[in-house]
Amino acid sequence: MKLLLTSSGISNPSIHNALVELLGKPVAECNALFVPTGIYPFPVGAAMAYRAACGKSPTPLCELGWKSIGLLELTALPSIDRSAWVPAVEQADALLVWGGDPLFLSYWMNHSGLTDLLKSMPIPPVYVGVSAGSMLTAPIFAETYHKPYRGTGSPLTLKDMTFPAPEGEVTMNFITANGAGFTNFALIPHANHKDRADASFKNAPSWAAKLPVPVYAIDDQTAIKVNGDIVEVVSEGEWKRFTA
Repeated sequence: MKLLLTSSGISNPSIHNALVELLGKPVAECNALFVPTGIYPFPVGAAMAYRAACGKSPTPLCELGWKSIGLLELTALPSIDRSAWVPAVEQADALLVWGGDPLFLSYWMNHSGLTDLLKSMPIPPVYVGVSAGSMLTAPIFAETYHKPYRGTGSPLTLKDMTFPAPEGEVTMNFITANGAGFTNFALIPHANHKDRADASFKNAPSWAAKLPVPVYAIDDQTAIKVNGDIVEVVSEGEWKRFTA
């Protein structure tokens, strides 16, 4: 399976080049499917999904000049016949899985049947993840929530953790959960982002220590390129790897 796991989309030329290498041809010759599902648990989710699909989001993804682009809404798939959507996945060159709530997104990836479909395909589309869309590819991942988690999904562990932050300490709901298992490592996106003190490089070891797999902490200018068993870091920013 080929994957390009990003923190914030195709944010620089190095990541764009990695995408083209995985596709094996220019973006303009490729058909893509966009998955916005993960963003809906947020209060402004509907508006954010619209902007991303229209190429108006700060996360460069849909506006890269694809030959064609369609929208695959995972929450709809269990209620329609597989013959209505499976061919679209089979014919796609790239599957663009956007961010949001990783537990919610992971649940719908599995419940919709998309996870099993991708694993069964001889040559699945290149999987391009953004933030939560990247996190769920792991066998197990972790996420923090400012409020008690009440979303859709099945956490393995759920407890409070306190992280250092610029304004002092912040206590958050810390959750681990099973992912799709497309990779043998986990990912912490948005490392050192000004709005994610919990995901700083200083706090990343606390996350990684709770996971039984290697963990990459990446900033918004970094991606992980996976081509079969070959894993490569593509970065114009900062990243760190923690062993299991």
